[in-house]
Amino acid sequence: MFGMKPTEAAPSGRVVRVGIVGCGMVTQVVHIPTLSFLSHLFQVTYLCDVSEDATRHSQLRVAGTSKPKTTRSVEDLCTAPEVDLVIIATNHAFHASDAMIALQANKYVFIEKPVALTLQDTDLIINAEKAAGGAKVFVGYMRRYAAAFNDAVKEVKSIGKIRYARVRDIIGPNSVFVAQSGTYPRTFSDYREEDSEALRTKTHDDIEQALQAELGIAVTKETDMMWQMLSILGSHDLSAMREILGMPKGVVGFSPCATIGSPFWSAIFQYPDFAVAYESGVDQVARFDASIEIFGDTKTVKACIDTPFIKGLPTTMVIKDSLPDGSYRESTIRRTYEDPFTLELKEVYEWVVDGKAPKTGPADARQDLEILGMLMKAVA
Repeated sequence: MFGMKPTEAAPSGRVVRVGIVGCGMVTQVVHIPTLSFLSHLFQVTYLCDVSEDATRHSQLRVAGTSKPKTTRSVEDLCTAPEVDLVIIATNHAFHASDAMIALQANKYVFIEKPVALTLQDTDLIINAEKAAGGAKVFVGYMRRYAAAFNDAVKEVKSIGKIRYARVRDIIGPNSVFVAQSGTYPRTFSDYREEDSEALRTKTHDDIEQALQAELGIAVTKETDMMWQMLSILGSHDLSAMREILGMPKGVVGFSPCATIGSPFWSAIFQYPDFAVAYESGVDQVARFDASIEIFGDTKTVKACIDTPFIKGLPTTMVIKDSLPDGSYRESTIRRTYEDPFTLELKEVYEWVVDGKAPKTGPADARQDLEILGMLMKAVA
């Protein structure tokens, strides 16, 4: 009556062997702990980072007596026979080059969002995936795997005519949530100068490519900051907006963030029959206020997302509607306490083992860069 259910084995009996490229905050706080919790599905067998201290620290964090190998070489990890799946959690400037190495080695590739900062790099990943046989890349938009979000996608179909929608993502500094995650991540400084210079150069080139070459927008301190903020934080919101509402026709107006103080930005997206208000920002208040709310004539559906860095914080769906007798009803549905990262990795397992194609592939992620372009052009 009380206690645990019978132990769940891997559905196929197979444990997917994982190599992780990049041992920074997301790997230490999210990937290693979650993969360890899902040890009946995954085993971390290889770690790679330009910081040898980071790989050593992360190696000790992996559960089990069999510790993963470590290397500074992406090629060594990707060509290793003991790796089935490569998780790319490096800086987004290197996502394309790392993914291409992994795909050429015929590995499954999970790329943390954003997939890239430019359409050029994204297309390189798309083409490399096609050359590898297709359906070999999974982009890590974990909010789209949250239980409440998927419930909301289904519930919105019962609304009828959509009249309006709001997308909101206003959060405090991630450092507050990470510090309370119980994972105790560490930062390291043993980077070689050539590695730091490579990152600076590639980031500079990406911004020039994304803004100047692809959009015809001058690179300034303001446009540089806005593009990076939208790519890193905004891509979460825009990706989820697309799944539940589709691609917008255009941007009615966009107010970009300032380069001083807490960055906030807002926009109005135009759809064929309704508009969507989008607001986002990062301040110093320790709260996580993220949601998508869709309004119909007699029903409103809202998916509420909490910080994913603390395990066990549920996502919820709130339904507000009118009953036939005219009375008002408000319902909050919490389907599970499983966090979006855990649910996402379960989907990753089905993709690698059962061949279930991911809904968040690189071609899908490319559409977010197209929306970012719409926003930037609205103020150019």
